[in-house]
Amino acid sequence: MNKEETTVSSEVQLTDRLVAVRRVAKVVKGGRRFGFSALVTVGDGNGTIGVGMGKANDVTEAIRKAVESAKKNIMKVNIIDGTIPHEVLGHYGAGNVILKPAAPGTGVIAGGPARAVLELAGVKNILTKCLGTTNAHNVVKATLNGLTQLKTKEQIRKLRQIPEKTAVAQEN
Repeated sequence: MNKEETTVSSEVQLTDRLVAVRRVAKVVKGGRRFGFSALVTVGDGNGTIGVGMGKANDVTEAIRKAVESAKKNIMKVNIIDGTIPHEVLGHYGAGNVILKPAAPGTGVIAGGPARAVLELAGVKNILTKCLGTTNAHNVVKATLNGLTQLKTKEQIRKLRQIPEKTAVAQEN
């Protein structure tokens, strides 16, 4: 199911990966009419990730629409030394995904849909667990939800309005 393709964009080079393709049947007077839906993730492997879904009567057209949709929904993710800054729980629909930072050399320990998002985002070491549904659409969006919640120490410092000198003294 995983299909990878590299696209050259004007600013960054994005890689897209097919996460899931579904055949959908509509019953009409003469029988069944089949359509397809595709879920695709795009990323540059350096903190940029996007997810898109496309529907069409043909698989290739559904994938093309999904890639276009994913390129429109690109966002930046905070990654520090190949892992995430802190533990987080992503939630979407009935799907929950726990994302935990891991030591260097651990690798990406994740299921198929979550793995596709994390690898294209550029995460090298992470532990994940899917709770609730394992539906690919919900797992991908729950993983994205978790990644968007991530904040670095500097971002938290600015939110709390802590001066940098005080923060350095407290860390020591």
